[in-house]
Amino acid sequence: MTDSPVFLSESESAALVDDDLALAAAREAFLATADGSTFPVVIGHSSLPHTRFTLKSGSAGDLVGVKIGSFWPDNTALPRHSSTIVLLDPATGRLRAVVEAAAANAYRTAAADALAVATLARPDARTLTVIGTGHQALHEVRAVSRVRPIDRVLVVGRRADAARAFAAQVTAVTGLPADPADARTGVTAADVLVTATTAREPLFDAAWVRPGTHISAMGADGPGKQELPTEIHGSAKLFCDLPDQSRAIGEFQHAPGAVPVALGAVLTGASEGRTSPEDTTVFDSSGFALQDLTLAAALLHRAALAGDTE
Repeated sequence: MTDSPVFLSESESAALVDDDLALAAAREAFLATADGSTFPVVIGHSSLPHTRFTLKSGSAGDLVGVKIGSFWPDNTALPRHSSTIVLLDPATGRLRAVVEAAAANAYRTAAADALAVATLARPDARTLTVIGTGHQALHEVRAVSRVRPIDRVLVVGRRADAARAFAAQVTAVTGLPADPADARTGVTAADVLVTATTAREPLFDAAWVRPGTHISAMGADGPGKQELPTEIHGSAKLFCDLPDQSRAIGEFQHAPGAVPVALGAVLTGASEGRTSPEDTTVFDSSGFALQDLTLAAALLHRAALAGDTE
């Protein structure tokens, strides 16, 4: 790499990313929480209040930088979501690289939830229920099914037609049998439950969750967002990416007394994860900057190996 900043466009990073790269980068990021630094999330908008962008920054080793995620709901010719990662030179603070990574961000988010499943779910987990039928939900199904022997997928959606269409898409993409289900049926049957929505209130009743279920929740990443019933906090083992952030903008903002364990601490052996097949485990993923920095570094490394960058 020369002294000139490197730029990876959206099309380039989308062509480079895959599930293996995203999962390895996620593991590196969660391990880095032991000695890396993250800083408070900044949430803003343009002159149009219904637009939204977030800045998540951090540093770990030789990685220093920020991820800017934006949501412009009025976009029609362009995607509504975008993600840009800026890496700085740790010695000088000068610009090192800019990586557009909207498509890669979907892999990154799913990889974190899959890492939690690989770490916390029962090894024999076979039924995956996903609540949500959007773009991210398909990434979640694909990533989770790579780390557990999933042989059945149930899809819960707000609309029956969307759930049927998404179930057909899951089967077409993954080869797994997938069927639509109502919320109670899906939650009750789940060995692994993934929530991938923009909900602002609980999606299901805590009493429907069977002992031994693992839940990965990724939708709560801002004030007021919520996917899980607060009653689950008293009966489950609670985990998250960053405890302070999770209590500020993640799922545990609705349970100020909760004491979630950082997933990175489980990966390093500093804290316990699942200790019994009957444990119910919950992982709240609000997303943090080290995930984006390790993802950008992995994409740049793969691009350099391919001869795409100098």
